[in-house]
Amino acid sequence: MSSFLVFSGTATRYLTEKICASLGIEMGKVNITRFADGEFSVCYDETVRGRDVFLVQSTFPNSDNLMELLLMIDAAKRASARSINAVIPYFGWARQDRKDQPRVAIGAKLVADMLSVAGITRLITMDLHADQEQGFFNVPVDHLYASSVMVPYVESLHLDNLVIATPDVGGSKRASAYSKYFGCPLVLCNKTRPRPNEVASMQIIGDVTDANVVLVDDMVDTAGTITKAADLMMANGARSVRAIASHCVMSGPASERVQASQLTEIVFTDSIPYANRCAKVKQITIADLIAETIRRVVDNQSISSQYLL
Repeated sequence: MSSFLVFSGTATRYLTEKICASLGIEMGKVNITRFADGEFSVCYDETVRGRDVFLVQSTFPNSDNLMELLLMIDAAKRASARSINAVIPYFGWARQDRKDQPRVAIGAKLVADMLSVAGITRLITMDLHADQEQGFFNVPVDHLYASSVMVPYVESLHLDNLVIATPDVGGSKRASAYSKYFGCPLVLCNKTRPRPNEVASMQIIGDVTDANVVLVDDMVDTAGTITKAADLMMANGARSVRAIASHCVMSGPASERVQASQLTEIVFTDSIPYANRCAKVKQITIADLIAETIRRVVDNQSISSQYLL
């Protein structure tokens, strides 16, 4: 275990501490100095020469945390680290994965190129917006799934007449995997979105009468879609509606919308810290999942055997 070191960026220290506790090691020492104009510099306070380094940093809020991670990667490369493994639980630019209209950037590809040029030799991430984004990288990608912690949680609820649902058809593959695992019906929501973060209309495809519905999504940003879906399902006869999602973005009015909605609860991982207070929000840690993945990378063992779905 002494052949590798785990370092944390500023935004993800809360998670890195739990990862290191699970690994039974101390967190690596890194000094991040910030200047008055907002610029910052990175310096490792211990040698990384010939070591496998794991740099944990979600890119939320996006720009500063991404730049901090890039500087950490560059510093490790220049200090002769043997391998540089970027652990990005939440890859914040993943929604910009294609040209869906003329003259737009493909942000996910751009960030992938920046990480590669900076010097990563491996990426560990969780629940990208689209699985095919792994192809943007020319280094190995270990793509983890929040289902490893979400499935046991849903099982612990012992819900009868369970129905798995997705708030939009784009998440049908993810929701279908849960539906097959639990052997229960799948319900889809078809929505029209005139512009980002705004839903114009929504229709349910399937039957939710007297069902305990679990909505499955990869992230919740402003919570407009998922709360509208929950309220619509309750109006169509559902007994209860709760949601599980990988990434707790929860921007702007999201907390207020969740609190005012008919959701029983909404469960996230702790890939992103959640500071607001909302009685319906719960977070489950992925520290053990990431720690076990780091162990397996170091020992050259299979990663996929961890997956439940």
